[in-house]
Amino acid sequence: MLKSVKDFIFPVIFLFILIGSCAKMSSPAGGPRDKVAPVVVKCTPVNGEKNFKGNKITVTFNEYVTLDQINEKLMVSPPMTKKPKVSLKGKSVVVEYDDELKDSTTYTFYFQDAIRDLNEGNIIENYQFVFSTGPVIDSLSVTGNVYSAFSLDPPENALVMLYRNPDDSAVMKQIPDYISKAGKNGYFRFDNVKEGKYRLYALVDADNSKNFNLADEEIAFMDTTIEISSVKNFLPVIKDTVKITPGKIKAADTIIKKGEYRLFLFQPAKKMHYLSSSSRSAPYKLLYTLSMPPDTMGFDFTIPETGEKSYRIEKSAEKDTILVWLTDSTLYTQPLISTLIGYPFTDSTGNIYQKRDTVTMRFIIPKTTRTRTKKTPFRVSSNLLGGSLKPGQQIIFKSQIPFRTPDTSKIRLYETEGANRKKTTYSFRQDSTNSCRMTFNANILQGKTYLFIADSAAFGSIYGDQSDSTGSKVIIRNEKTFGTLLMNIKNYRGSRIIQLLTPEDKIVSERILRADAKVEFRYIDQGNYRLRVIYDLNSDGKWNTGDFMTRRQPEPVSFYGQELYIKEGWSEDNDWDISEQNIKKLKSKALKTR
Repeated sequence: MLKSVKDFIFPVIFLFILIGSCAKMSSPAGGPRDKVAPVVVKCTPVNGEKNFKGNKITVTFNEYVTLDQINEKLMVSPPMTKKPKVSLKGKSVVVEYDDELKDSTTYTFYFQDAIRDLNEGNIIENYQFVFSTGPVIDSLSVTGNVYSAFSLDPPENALVMLYRNPDDSAVMKQIPDYISKAGKNGYFRFDNVKEGKYRLYALVDADNSKNFNLADEEIAFMDTTIEISSVKNFLPVIKDTVKITPGKIKAADTIIKKGEYRLFLFQPAKKMHYLSSSSRSAPYKLLYTLSMPPDTMGFDFTIPETGEKSYRIEKSAEKDTILVWLTDSTLYTQPLISTLIGYPFTDSTGNIYQKRDTVTMRFIIPKTTRTRTKKTPFRVSSNLLGGSLKPGQQIIFKSQIPFRTPDTSKIRLYETEGANRKKTTYSFRQDSTNSCRMTFNANILQGKTYLFIADSAAFGSIYGDQSDSTGSKVIIRNEKTFGTLLMNIKNYRGSRIIQLLTPEDKIVSERILRADAKVEFRYIDQGNYRLRVIYDLNSDGKWNTGDFMTRRQPEPVSFYGQELYIKEGWSEDNDWDISEQNIKKLKSKALKTR
């Protein structure tokens, strides 16, 4: 009887548990990801309000949102003297400000991509809130593009500003009348602008002042004022068609738009003379650098009460850097050395005079330990040790500290053929301006194989360091292992510089032309390359930046329309019409040689 009751009760209990678990409500696992950006459901005041006098804006969304770098991204045009305070309250974004609003002025609050939903990070792109303190909402627009002058790439974090004041000093002293920010593709747009004439600028604002007031800030400007009118500049706001961007925006994903005005950012050349840096990175190494070349004025160095044989002085090609090698051990073992330098200096009134400064150079020598450490060998680098050379390539030996005279009894150069070796004569020549550089001269012939051997201590420094032994086989590569590029440069009158670049814009070689001509680049390694032309307006053989104070634009550049694939053993021959300046339309896929 007891067994039969148990057999009945246990199945009934199990059945109730199963029914209860089926009836329990739970969240579904997975499901489609939310890709919809938040939607505005209410604004106080309404977006586009006229005759508004308040100091608070509230924008409410259909879901909870978060703010990404709102202090950096929120732009108010015209700018306010104090940054508005932005906060979250429930599903609303609240903007409060203390500034007294200007009469009959249209204000635009531009949030860029700072507003996104809380869960998935879906972004509301280019959200703007507009109101007017007068009876009219200004409806004119200005568009354009900002480029870096030398690379023609879009810059990062460039502000674009409109000024009613036509004076050049306005951008240095006043807050702009309208302000915007160039996108990652360099495109900018002002909306709700009042009719009139304006100065247009772009600026990489280092101190967040909204003014061009630092020597190292990049600036761009239009040569003349621009006129904004209802006939020319009434442009509808470009609405994106349901464009939702989850997560981070990549620069490559942005669409390049072409605006009406083009601005080219440059960093002005320094005009103030001063000592920009001094350092003592090793006990025996002193380095002094000026802000700019001293021109006809001097840049000199002495150590008081010390003979000139106690150190060596080397100057850079522009004579704006002095490198001093201390050679007297009683001098360079001192932790503090008092040095005297003379250099041109610009005072607060703009006058330049020869200044003499005492500069104390400090180096604390690390304490020695009981544990004996192996001394680091004297390191020597050379393109000879790479194993192959280009035809006509100069052979250079380099080090980090000055060479002593090489011990040629420990250095041999052989011409080899099978097991046979034949000694080849060579010589070293010390660089007259750089004691860490030597030229190696030898009659190395194409098609021959050579063996370079340097025993231990063949090379050394003036401080007693010794090199390890080394050896390398050397050949001059056959001309057939390189490619050749010929470019027929045409349709420009004046001096120009043609530069062969890597895809990363590193200069491989360059040629200076005074007129249209065919230029040849020989001994090019196989690979992809670019070409840039610098329109050398002053014929000085280099690119010159702009000058805002004299209203001089940077020298124009242009890029050849596609990357070129140079193949070994082939010659590429192309025409290049350089009549159009500041052009960069590089195709992403290189055109291979025929």
